[in-house]
Amino acid sequence: MANYLDLNQRQEIQALAHSFTARTEWPTWLLLCGVYAAWFAVMFASHWLGVWLSTLVLIPLVTLWLSLQHELLHGHPTRSIRVNKLLGYAPFAVWYPYTLYRDSHLLHHRDEDLTLPGIDPESRYLNQQQWANSTPVQRSVHWLTKTVLGRLLLSAPLAISRLLCDQWQRLPEVGPMWLAHGAVTLLMLGFIARYSAVPVWHYLLLVSVPALSLASIRSYYEHRPHPRPEQRTVLNEASWPWAWLFLNNNLHLVHHDLPMLPWYLLPRVYRARREQWLARSGGFLVQGYGQLISRHALKAIDSPRHPFA
Repeated sequence: MANYLDLNQRQEIQALAHSFTARTEWPTWLLLCGVYAAWFAVMFASHWLGVWLSTLVLIPLVTLWLSLQHELLHGHPTRSIRVNKLLGYAPFAVWYPYTLYRDSHLLHHRDEDLTLPGIDPESRYLNQQQWANSTPVQRSVHWLTKTVLGRLLLSAPLAISRLLCDQWQRLPEVGPMWLAHGAVTLLMLGFIARYSAVPVWHYLLLVSVPALSLASIRSYYEHRPHPRPEQRTVLNEASWPWAWLFLNNNLHLVHHDLPMLPWYLLPRVYRARREQWLARSGGFLVQGYGQLISRHALKAIDSPRHPFA
């Protein structure tokens, strides 16, 4: 358990960890069953719902699935890596194999490397050499993705293109993973073509990509450059629709400090010691995603250049 916690905090968290809810993990099991059931229900009902209403339901559902995969790779609802991989392997979001997401994200949890380009795999910053080697068009794109609108429109296509280029260069190493992911994805797309009214191309372009874009709102400003690692991670006091969609990962510093704490306990631990968490973050607080959208829809939130990488 994190060494900065005092004795009372440790006892409170240990008590929560030994509660019936935490021991059985029933909220995560229930959510897993609900997301699987909802996805198949929408597919079977899509002939009645129509393509576009089905799409409007599927986009947040797939975004929620991405949040649920994040819980799985952190050891919920079981402590078995293999079981959780099996539970989270469904390629509803298409583009990211579960194994790749898991391994990359766990590297991101080395807090001393947060935001550092080329070290933190989820960094959205460029070091000085990368910036100097960028073309004017590339620099403009980087600045655009620092706005909420640019993030929504460009982040998913850019992320997919970067992913495919990077993985192609490492094909001998990652080939088996992609073959397994591709086989399961083809089975899913075959199911969609056979049993739903949603065309396969529509699911690929107008469901999975928008779901990735919606998920990118969570990571839009969850980290910032700062000399102190614990002050690089945000506390976003989001309202319930966003908090539910992202499974409380908006309280991102709490998650980074206590990565094994399940999603349904994050708000309780945060509220119990809110002022201490705010002090630890150095005041890195956002009052919900509405604040980010209203202030930074068209205004860059910070520079794409990392100040000290």
